[in-house]
Amino acid sequence: MIKHVVMWKLKNPKDAAAFKARLDSCQGLVPGMRQFEVGVRTPGLEANCDVVLNSAFDDEAALQAYLEHPRHVEVSAVLGSLRESRSVLDYQTP
Repeated sequence: MIKHVVMWKLKNPKDAAAFKARLDSCQGLVPGMRQFEVGVRTPGLEANCDVVLNSAFDDEAALQAYLEHPRHVEVSAVLGSLRESRSVLDYQTP
């Protein structure tokens, strides 16, 4: 299984709910997507980012299919203009 974790710091943290809504539209796009959870910073709890995506895929091919899916490409283009920074970690689990 491949875990795909992405964290964003937004230019305007007030955009987090709209950012999440757009990201949520990518859930279930491809076969082999096993997990897809978008979280938004909770006021009062420690955080150095505004939005996080925790997702999991059967294998690298499923992750690549997600990354190349037209809906994901479209959403990424819109979200890119709202972010200050982006961090990603893809890793394999047993």
